[in-house]
Amino acid sequence: MKPIAVLGAGLAGLTAADELRRRGLPVIVFEAGRAVGGMAASFKDEEGFSYDYGAHFISNRLARALGSESICRTVRHYGEAVTVNGRNYSHPFGLMLDPHFLAGAVAARMTRHEGRAPHAAALFRRLYGEPMAEAVAIPLVEAWSGAPADELAPSVGEKFGNSVLKSLYLNAAAKVTKRAVCNGYTRTMPEGAGVYHVYPEGGIAKLLEPALNRLSGSVRLESPVERVVVERGRVAAVRVHGQDIPVSAAISTAPVHVLPRLLEGSDALDGLKGFRYRPMIFVNLRFLGRHLLPDTMAWVPDRKQTFFRVTEAPFSMPQLAPEGKTLLTFDIGCEVGDERWTMSDEELAKRCLDGLCEIYGEHLRASYLGAGGTIRTPVSYPVYLSKYEDERQRFSRSTGVEGLWSIGRNGEFAHILMEDVYWRTIHRMEDVARYVGGETMVEARATGTQAIAA
Repeated sequence: MKPIAVLGAGLAGLTAADELRRRGLPVIVFEAGRAVGGMAASFKDEEGFSYDYGAHFISNRLARALGSESICRTVRHYGEAVTVNGRNYSHPFGLMLDPHFLAGAVAARMTRHEGRAPHAAALFRRLYGEPMAEAVAIPLVEAWSGAPADELAPSVGEKFGNSVLKSLYLNAAAKVTKRAVCNGYTRTMPEGAGVYHVYPEGGIAKLLEPALNRLSGSVRLESPVERVVVERGRVAAVRVHGQDIPVSAAISTAPVHVLPRLLEGSDALDGLKGFRYRPMIFVNLRFLGRHLLPDTMAWVPDRKQTFFRVTEAPFSMPQLAPEGKTLLTFDIGCEVGDERWTMSDEELAKRCLDGLCEIYGEHLRASYLGAGGTIRTPVSYPVYLSKYEDERQRFSRSTGVEGLWSIGRNGEFAHILMEDVYWRTIHRMEDVARYVGGETMVEARATGTQAIAA
């Protein structure tokens, strides 16, 4: 049987390959870089501060599925806050304690709306009311998408969490169990009191080691796929280092605007070339003390600030910083080549520190220990522009090329987190297995017919 090619050795790629191998199917994982993991990467500096490539919070259910549960610590607390006009509100219910926001939300729910919201701005006004939409939801969605809310599809709202009643139940379960029960971290699987946040010893990258060990010999590093060769509408081979390798199927984790440029022999995905992702900068600053933020994650819907979110991971996972110290990670939206993207690390750190002190108090400046590094990524959040929506919906159902699947957050062009990536990938491998099994039967019958004729 010809192998199945998997493009990329991050969480999605390794999960796909591991599941196909479990089903007895041959796979080869082609990774362009020198190491596996993709965005699931971690490192520790000489002073003992631990960094993830972005903020990662995973569930015990995902750790168990990956075979990594034994190395994970239970997270006892995780919370989010929103800072608006100098006041801190817990998320999601603290905002409703503000009479102004509450009155607007009630009025919005009592207003009858005809048809589907035409864009994200209208959706937020319907869901939260005018005051909260304008002060919180719209500034935040524009900060991380880099587009006006009235140009974003209403489907951007699909990324937000559970119903009010479900969120109340999950919050209560967290208090009773004294565990950070997951709330809005997966839409693929049900959340409940038994699904809670954990963190692996040694960093997020450790989660992938069991799958990598099971795939020993099937992962080729520094082997970028140059072309996916399509013949008569179906995948026939992949080209790596100038050599065409016959394959029965191909599974891509590449960003969707890159995938059409890899295809040779098909223009089925040319409509995706214009899709764009929001580039991001993550600035890490080190401080004396702990619990500098109102909670683990603080949203800042203030258009004057350089950043729109700050995360204090040691708030929930103390082991990520030395005793008596903490680490804050600032999320900054940008475009490749713009003022923020080209700004020096020193200037970015200064702007983040200045903004932090403006919001939470000048006393924090005395606790500042220096910058811990800056990460720039040109591909971060998919931007759900309304003009993409029809094409995005079609692509979510099929790539339009037989034997080609696209998986993972970048590959699906979807607002999904790690657990959703895992389970959605597992489900899609059922389709791959059926396709490859059917193709194998056809090839076997053809070979048998040729043998009889001979």
